[in-house]
Amino acid sequence: MNKIRAAITGVQGYVPDYVLTNKELETMVDTTDEWITSRTGIKERHILKGEDKGSSVMAIEAVKDLLEKTKTRPEEIDLLICATVTPDMVFPATANIVCDAIGAKNAFSYDLMAACSGFLYAVNTGSKFIETGSCKKVVIVGSDKMSSIVDYTDRSTCIIFGDGAGAVMLEPTTEEVGVMDSILRCDGAGAQHLHMKAGGSRRPASLETVAAREHFVYQEGSAVFKFAVTNMADVSAEIMERNQLNADDVSWLVPHQANKRIIDATANRMGVGSEKVMLNIHRYGNTTSGTLPLCLWDYESQLKKGDNLILAAFGGGFTWGSVWIKWAYDPKQ
Repeated sequence: MNKIRAAITGVQGYVPDYVLTNKELETMVDTTDEWITSRTGIKERHILKGEDKGSSVMAIEAVKDLLEKTKTRPEEIDLLICATVTPDMVFPATANIVCDAIGAKNAFSYDLMAACSGFLYAVNTGSKFIETGSCKKVVIVGSDKMSSIVDYTDRSTCIIFGDGAGAVMLEPTTEEVGVMDSILRCDGAGAQHLHMKAGGSRRPASLETVAAREHFVYQEGSAVFKFAVTNMADVSAEIMERNQLNADDVSWLVPHQANKRIIDATANRMGVGSEKVMLNIHRYGNTTSGTLPLCLWDYESQLKKGDNLILAAFGGGFTWGSVWIKWAYDPKQ
């Protein structure tokens, strides 16, 4: 009996209409377009505007379009996992809100929080439900409204993040495609370098925490950069070595879009040329859980069945990992 694997059978993205350019940021904080571009590779990012709009708004749009694209009825979904660090509320889960909005009445759902590695963790988790036979259709959506937790007076962080969402459908296959292998890691000691100080049970919201601006992303850039460059690159090389893959075997590196210098370092460590690196950081910035599916969405037309994709991410926690996926379909078909 052939092994059951989880194959990606569709991908869809969504970004809000409003575009925040580097030029506009120049009017908000002490920075320049040249400074931002040279250090991050980011030119613009999309921002979700409007009252009472959370990450679910983007997730719902991405999933709705995914279902239409894959000709899937909402009732057919068995499980929906939403990767996010910016849930609409502490509870219920944003995934529950998405399921209600799209009519997924037969699904169970929950949120997964692993910062920028969230989508990677969620794909790996969802694949296990497929492999065991307990689920036939699993939707993984990464959605983050980072503008809701970014301090636009802090030039070290506000230039980096944007809002966006992306979703994939996982279904079983007995072909030699799908999620082939994964390596996931974490190091909680890194929390001191990248976190949000207040808003959780340790420091609930109060007048004092709000006045101290503790409900925004806090990042020690140099420490995070150092850890990210080393660990994201190492784990990507490790998954290649473990599966006897060389640079010629890899069709695409799908890296978390945090910083172009980190992306370049990962590609160099793998021996993969820039022509094989998915890159859209210049358009979206760092959308946290949304970066990997947005890359797959942007590059879908260039993918072919059987292509070897190495997905890699690094995020707060610290969390990081790599997943080897064999692409399961030709988009034109």
